[in-house]
Amino acid sequence: MEYQPPYRGGSQEGARELNAAPATTICAVATATGRGGVGIVRLSGPRARAIGARLLGKDIPTPRRATLARFLDAEGGLLDEGLALFFAAPHSYTGEDVLELHAHGGPILLEAIVSSAITLGAVRAAPGEFTQRAFLNDKLDLAQAEAVADLIDAGSLAAARAAQRSLQGEFSRRVQALVEALTTLRVWVEAAIDFPEEEIDFLADQNLHQQLATLRQQFADLLATTRQGTLLRDGMTVVIAGRPNAGKSSLLNALAGREAAIVTDIPGTTRDIIKEYLSIDGMPLHVLDTAGLRQADDTVEAEGIRRARAEIARADRVLFVIDLQQDPTGVAWQEEAASLPPTLAVTLIGNKSDVLPSGIATPLNALVDPRTGLAEPLLPVSAKTGEGIDALREHLKTCMGYELAGEGSLSARARHLETLHVASKHVESAISLLTERREGELAAEELRLAQIALGEMTGAVHSDELLGRIFASFCIGK
Repeated sequence: MEYQPPYRGGSQEGARELNAAPATTICAVATATGRGGVGIVRLSGPRARAIGARLLGKDIPTPRRATLARFLDAEGGLLDEGLALFFAAPHSYTGEDVLELHAHGGPILLEAIVSSAITLGAVRAAPGEFTQRAFLNDKLDLAQAEAVADLIDAGSLAAARAAQRSLQGEFSRRVQALVEALTTLRVWVEAAIDFPEEEIDFLADQNLHQQLATLRQQFADLLATTRQGTLLRDGMTVVIAGRPNAGKSSLLNALAGREAAIVTDIPGTTRDIIKEYLSIDGMPLHVLDTAGLRQADDTVEAEGIRRARAEIARADRVLFVIDLQQDPTGVAWQEEAASLPPTLAVTLIGNKSDVLPSGIATPLNALVDPRTGLAEPLLPVSAKTGEGIDALREHLKTCMGYELAGEGSLSARARHLETLHVASKHVESAISLLTERREGELAAEELRLAQIALGEMTGAVHSDELLGRIFASFCIGK
């Protein structure tokens, strides 16, 4: 475990090569950039105690006891006065000796303290290096380390709580439960392979089938939780689709609270993709307005429609807008639905609910989804008056897991979701090999590959490249 991330922050002073010796003491400002009442400089490593004694002009304080102290430069000149807090290894965040200097929060002053520490033998920390050392010293697993960054970057209280649950190890415990279930199943299968002379048909054992069913359900549950956690952290990409002049751009403007898109009565006004980042009660939402779906002879409009369909295929959810004034029965939806990906989540929007055709007192409340044959609710809105927009925002919050966030949701990343999908596919292959082809050796290998994939999530199996990508995304000082 000699990996250290490449130098990425500050000046080249104190920079190290990727595989430098790990016996360095790192230093960085641990508080946010800018001015504040308090700023914290953090040191971690084998020389934190010695460098700290020089910075303080005396022995470092008793571990875990905040002590008033003067902060000196490398020549002994006074820089500031504040609190010093020491954490002795291994009982610290990084597992190494850690010294925190709580000074006044001026950036020039904090940089002077860091520069003094570097002059005395420290090196400037790379992004995420404190947390990386915590991981390498077994203070955190990789999923918990990522949750640290998620907690810092949380855009809502719900996201912060989900990150805190992952940081406390809940996500890792669920992954470990899957690993243990896979191990039990592997023991079962490999025992049958190793002792064929026993002539026991282990596939006829109901206990095995129960294990397979339980394993499938555990994967399904964790995949659902991870998918929800990914939305909570990264946000949901929503594409507004529908026929020309259905009110797609007006709906985008109503959600954004400003004129983000041009609105006219001329069909085909929107040619290219218009992207808007929104935050609904702290929940990140990426909304794309697209060209109206129809047969177009105009070359530019046809390209816009092609791009619209490409974005629809990549979306987390589509808001399909139906013009209730011109299309009160939802013909446009019936014609377009069959061309949508079968698993794509769709919310039906009945726009212009304030100007229904004569003879129609109330708008549609549901339409059949030709892909599933099930009736889907239709949300009536008026992008012009704002009627129903609040209800749509609440609906989108629910889709992103806002309501579930207080009930055990976990912070997760796209990496986790992709890895879980890989592990799940190996498990499904193993089950098929066992129950359909009775090939125990191949099934055991698939189960082993599933375990390796799960190990990548927590860092039990990792590469330098993976660690570099993850910790490089952290802020310096964390």
